[in-house]
Amino acid sequence: MDRQGIGTPLHVRPDGPWPEVTEHLAEYGNAVVHSTWGEWLPAAVTEPRLRPLLGRDWTRYRRLPDPTVRHRFVASRLLMKYTAAAALRTDPASLDVSYRLGGRPYLRGFDQIDLSLTHTGDLMAVGISRDGRVGVDAEPAGRRMRFDLVREMMCTPSEEAELAPLPEDEQTAETLRLWTLKEAYTKALGQGMRIGFTEFGFGLRTGRLLAPDGSRAAPGQWAFATHHALGRYLLSVACHDAGLDTSLDTSARTTLDPGFAAAMAETSPPVS
Repeated sequence: MDRQGIGTPLHVRPDGPWPEVTEHLAEYGNAVVHSTWGEWLPAAVTEPRLRPLLGRDWTRYRRLPDPTVRHRFVASRLLMKYTAAAALRTDPASLDVSYRLGGRPYLRGFDQIDLSLTHTGDLMAVGISRDGRVGVDAEPAGRRMRFDLVREMMCTPSEEAELAPLPEDEQTAETLRLWTLKEAYTKALGQGMRIGFTEFGFGLRTGRLLAPDGSRAAPGQWAFATHHALGRYLLSVACHDAGLDTSLDTSARTTLDPGFAAAMAETSPPVS
């Protein structure tokens, strides 16, 4: 089955709609979900299995002194766990989320599954992919990002040439969209701000990844998209197609590394 592109981000709550995550993975090889802290607060406060759901994040959660920060931390981790569980058709508490250097999350034992988490304001979003790397980034849609103040730190010559002639309002909006795309791309690479934003570019009209001189880079390997979320945020997504030989079956029993699965079965206590 030939899959390409990125589906429209799904607005999810603790009760779903989770089947659509599986459908997006089957159609695109990736899925993006978003929600708000408030929509997940009841689950964060009342979930009886909170400790096994948080797993290794439990200690960090307990050490957070501010109740609001704790609730937001729990909400974002639950969103990540529920999304991965929907993709893998398994129990969220059975998944072990860990973090690489720099804080990038990953699922232990599921090397083919890639995760990305972002949050701003009351929005949180998760990207998940089984075909390659994924990165998500969000900003308030009304943020005033002035082109004249940021162009030297974020724009390639070809991007400057496209942005400079635009009317001010359109220029500001396109600069913000460009910023979120670059954030999403560097997050997908696992580099964050360690890659200079002037070292790569995007075609404003085509959305294609470009070299600094404006020539096309990595043809056919990356897909990018920007959507409005909740009517007040910009949510950008970068997905890499690594050309993996994937199965349409993404259930945990067929995706989980067999050795890790055996170790988990031997060492993990039953979840009540």
